[in-house]
Amino acid sequence: MSDLPSLPVTFRPSRTRAVLLGAAAAIFVVVSAVALLLDRLGPGERLSFVFTAALFAGGLLMLARPKVVADDSGVTVVNFASTRRLEWAEIVQVNLRVGDPWVFLDLTDGTSLPAIGIQPGIAKEQAIAHAGALRALVEARSGDPRT
Repeated sequence: MSDLPSLPVTFRPSRTRAVLLGAAAAIFVVVSAVALLLDRLGPGERLSFVFTAALFAGGLLMLARPKVVADDSGVTVVNFASTRRLEWAEIVQVNLRVGDPWVFLDLTDGTSLPAIGIQPGIAKEQAIAHAGALRALVEARSGDPRT
């Protein structure tokens, strides 16, 4: 069990996140600059450009939000618009099958929870390593009498 990551550990799609954060910043700056540089625009039109840029950037920031945080007491899954806290004992299995867009956690209540913070999109090897580390943590912690 020496290959287990030390807790707390955060799993997130770092390359995807970097692209999304960069795109959000670039869109906001470029559209806002265009609004300020166009002489023909009135104050209301300039404001609408900046507001629209902020909406697009906000949407990209929401897409960059997912992560999975494992600590001593359990796992917190942060998806696009929701956050769910799980105790270690609630997680039955960690799945990342070929073709899956992200990891799925099988839970003791019979449901499956998507953990979008571990996704093989741009960095397949990183996602496989993160899924394996989370799987090992779940296996090591599920038998822990403290949980």
